[in-house]
Amino acid sequence: MDLGLKGKKAIVCASSQGLGYACALALAQEGCDVFINGRGADKLAQAADSLRRATGAMGGKVTPVQADLNTDAGRSALLAACPAPDILVNNNAGPPPGQLADWDHSAWMGALESNLLSAALLMRETIPGMRARRFGRIVNITSAMVKTPHAAMGLSTAARAGLTALSKALAREAVIDNVTINNLLPERFDTPRQEFMAQRMMKDLAITRDEARAQIASTLPINRMGDPKEFGAACAFFCAVTSGFITGQNLQLDGGAYSGLI
Repeated sequence: MDLGLKGKKAIVCASSQGLGYACALALAQEGCDVFINGRGADKLAQAADSLRRATGAMGGKVTPVQADLNTDAGRSALLAACPAPDILVNNNAGPPPGQLADWDHSAWMGALESNLLSAALLMRETIPGMRARRFGRIVNITSAMVKTPHAAMGLSTAARAGLTALSKALAREAVIDNVTINNLLPERFDTPRQEFMAQRMMKDLAITRDEARAQIASTLPINRMGDPKEFGAACAFFCAVTSGFITGQNLQLDGGAYSGLI
């Protein structure tokens, strides 16, 4: 299936690893010129090389942009590298789990900066141009916690639910100009985030890494972690030229974990 993305320009935030990298890979394989992002220069360069090797001559151009998305300077650097993106994939590291008593004002502001404000400010800068060019695809990587909150993930839930609400409101206005805004809600993909969670369980429960990973997988009806390539494919679908009738949606990629009806 041709998604019609060859030659499109895509900014993929926080894409030197994990789900962001998977989205960049899927888009590059469709012929997009991808602008990948990370804070560490060496890791970012390695990711860019890996993308080029994986996509070969048929893939789009890969441009690494070292930048901290939580700062005005970092967001400006990203937009200077790609001032007229057709696609924006918002992504950022999530806050660690904890308890309400642990989260002081600084912790709350950090979560909001990373998981609400950075995406909101990038949308502020990119949506007008997308609307003027009459094409735009925005995909926010949020979390399954948006629809299935857990107390330990309160920082993530609160910030990302705010982004979800903002995106829904903006989507209703932007779609008239062929600009869509959708959210991907992952749970338990086999990424460095799940390695972090496994290491935390090993320490807290005095279990092995294999035991920790098995416990994580057992929380999903599918009884395995997701493959990041499955996630990237869903992102590419939302970005397709033929996906213009889909906006304001929250797609859960969770191995069947969500038990609600809608």
